[in-house]
Amino acid sequence: MPSMRERSLAVFPAGSNGEFNLPPELAMVIAGGEGCRLTDTDGNEYLDFSMGWGSVLVGHARAEVADAVRRQAARGSNFAYITENALRVAEEIVRLSPAADRVRFCASGTEATMYCMRLAHAYTGRPRMLKFEGAYHGANAVGVTSLFPERPPDYPRPDPTSAGIAHEVADWVLVAPYNDLEATARIVAGHARTLAGIIVEPLHRCTPPAPGFLEGLRDLTRDQGALLIFDEVVTGFRLAYGGAQEYYGVVPDLVAYGKALGGGYPIGAFGGRADIMDLMREDRMGADDYVWAASTLGGNPVSAAAAEAALGVFAKAGTYDRLRALGEYLRTGLRRVLGERRITAQVIGDGPLAQVVFSPDAVRDYRSARRGDPGKGRRLMLGLFKRRVFLNPMGTKLYLSLAHDEAVCDEFLDRFAHVLTELG
Repeated sequence: MPSMRERSLAVFPAGSNGEFNLPPELAMVIAGGEGCRLTDTDGNEYLDFSMGWGSVLVGHARAEVADAVRRQAARGSNFAYITENALRVAEEIVRLSPAADRVRFCASGTEATMYCMRLAHAYTGRPRMLKFEGAYHGANAVGVTSLFPERPPDYPRPDPTSAGIAHEVADWVLVAPYNDLEATARIVAGHARTLAGIIVEPLHRCTPPAPGFLEGLRDLTRDQGALLIFDEVVTGFRLAYGGAQEYYGVVPDLVAYGKALGGGYPIGAFGGRADIMDLMREDRMGADDYVWAASTLGGNPVSAAAAEAALGVFAKAGTYDRLRALGEYLRTGLRRVLGERRITAQVIGDGPLAQVVFSPDAVRDYRSARRGDPGKGRRLMLGLFKRRVFLNPMGTKLYLSLAHDEAVCDEFLDRFAHVLTELG
């Protein structure tokens, strides 16, 4: 009889639901998780430093979330309309986000960023969107453009990264280097009449913004009549309860949420100024600037119940002091282990996020990160996976959660040290 691993490889391309790119011998099937640990169907236990790609910031099987989901499931799973749970979550988002006068739900961060961009095009009447090289804004066409360019073209020309989208993005997407305000300003000036907006991860994958960079984007878009979109799918509820807007002190025109908001359950949300969001009012249908937006599962009561419970966890006193301290503990430990072995590398990140880049140079953007040794980075990740650390070997981040603590970080650092020794 074939094993779970063999069955997975038979039905899923590369044996996963996407992105992991594990060698066939490392493919596995997860049986369950609790806190920050996973168990596979062969009984192996893993330290989890992916946490559902950051969606399970509360920790796996968190009691408050699980209880809320069970209660709601018994009352119905979806009505494709506003429920009490969804209303309370939306009201809390409006309360905590200075960018959001109005909110709508969808089913994922991919959809949330897509709707923000659609609104920007409609509001401005302009066709182009600017993004930053190496940024991921979901699986929509703009979101994966110039995500992992092997031979990056000259700015602002986009690299499709994924087959099947070149015809959509070649003429309408502009690409700029993150943290380079001068270069971004030149691109914006050259396309001011056609630029609808700039979409940015305030924390670009794991690279923090340079002082003044986000503020500069705010000024650029305001001066040119374009919109600034914050993709807070990762940073939302992770850097601070008010997300990157609170943490960095810059307010965009539109904001997209996902991941941690759902407490491990699927959710997306987007919001913005009332005059922008009201373009989606159905009584405007037929108007040239009407924006169609609807979602069968967006804000469903089960996901909304999970989100409400997760927000209750995040709002507790000390949550973000703890997450920031834990992230600093891990990053300091990574630097210590690398230093003890005289290995040259950069440890980047902010809040409860970390990444190791094998490069002698500071990391400011995609190209400076790429000048390192990505092959060694992948060998490190695969070595950690073999030592029962669950993570994405293609990924750029180590995710911490409220279920992690210093002792778990120490376990990870011990395995990290062993893998570095093996890499030589």
